[in-house]
Amino acid sequence: MLKAFVQAFRTPDLRGKLLFTLGIIVLFRAGSVLPTPGIDVPAVQQCVDQAGNSGVYGMLNLFSGGALLQMSVFALGIIPYITAAIIFQLLSVVIPKVEALRKEGQSGQAQITQYTRYLTVGLATLQATTIVSLAQSGNLFPGCNQEIVVNTALFTTIIMVVTMIAGTTLIMWLGELITDRGVGNGMSLLIFTQIVAAFPGMLWGIQESAGWAIFGIVIVVGLVVVTLIVFIEQAQRRIPVQYAKRMVGRRMYGGSSTYIPLKINQAGVIPVIFASSLLYVPMLGAQFNQEAGWAAWVTRIFQSGSHPIYVTAFFLLVVGFTFFYVSITFNPKDIADNMKKYGGFVPGIRAGRPTEEYLSYVLNRITSVGAVYLGLVAMLPLIAFGLFVSGDQAQQFNNAFGGASLLIMVGVGLNTVQQIESQLQQHHYEGFLR
Repeated sequence: MLKAFVQAFRTPDLRGKLLFTLGIIVLFRAGSVLPTPGIDVPAVQQCVDQAGNSGVYGMLNLFSGGALLQMSVFALGIIPYITAAIIFQLLSVVIPKVEALRKEGQSGQAQITQYTRYLTVGLATLQATTIVSLAQSGNLFPGCNQEIVVNTALFTTIIMVVTMIAGTTLIMWLGELITDRGVGNGMSLLIFTQIVAAFPGMLWGIQESAGWAIFGIVIVVGLVVVTLIVFIEQAQRRIPVQYAKRMVGRRMYGGSSTYIPLKINQAGVIPVIFASSLLYVPMLGAQFNQEAGWAAWVTRIFQSGSHPIYVTAFFLLVVGFTFFYVSITFNPKDIADNMKKYGGFVPGIRAGRPTEEYLSYVLNRITSVGAVYLGLVAMLPLIAFGLFVSGDQAQQFNNAFGGASLLIMVGVGLNTVQQIESQLQQHHYEGFLR
């Protein structure tokens, strides 16, 4: 991996892409520490030190690189865009017009991207209004008596909300710039940057709160989980496909062989994010209704992240969302129809419906393994750390070594290195006349 980066910096155009990407990341991190107008920065820092990363906002604060609980310009991070993109993926199943746009190719995808931007602004408006309201009412940091909002006037509130919305819009633009002119997927790299930025602080917080012995155990568990993730993320089932020879005009086409790669983790990190977001809904409701009788029960079950009910619900939701997401992103019927249209077939399987049934059979078996794998990766930190610590410390450990954060760091890192290596290979191809 280090050799690939060294060779990349020796290639002029690839070096320019890498430096451009690093420049965007530096600008992005600068906005993550720039405070929103109207915020008392010392009071916010005192509340953060007192509350830590536990509670309903721990994972969201991790995805924002620590910017959420600091009430910075980029407090919302990339979460609104991720939510909007996931919503449009789901809508493509239930709304025929969205499905038709998705099948139109580049022009349809460009229109869906534009709709995703509009929805991102709408979700950012809703989330910014909620966060500012919680900050003004004192419920953003339960137990902290500091007034973190300097002025609660309507004009100041509007400025704060508009600033956070503008920050999310700028992040969306920066991510698209990285995709077009940099290296890798821009949105994924920005999420990767946010998690990596908060990771060292969380590790040091584990050492300060639990000591060097537990810190060493945490590192060992983390390395084992990372090794498992790398192994599974690279694993795939290759279904061979043979194309028959056919005449088109005076030319002969086909006669080649290829394969359909089916990854064990076909859904990626999306099911873990789905499950985490859904389990945060009860805690969010408890934050707004702290005097209700059910709020104490919800807080006790869902806040620590290590309660058996929470762990079981988390595992079942991850498994269920994995099957659901794979079913809407990989359609065996479309694959079988396209293969039949161009003269392709799986050796030993008839084209058409038998191929569709065979692909569905293989996909269900692989998805079963992938769903259990995602559920175990999401649960393992909860169980492992719950044996040694409890309460807020367990939630902090889960945020640092949770399934979502580790899957994103490892997956995005592997994908970025693969893209750099593929671009390096293009520069090493020799011409026909050499």
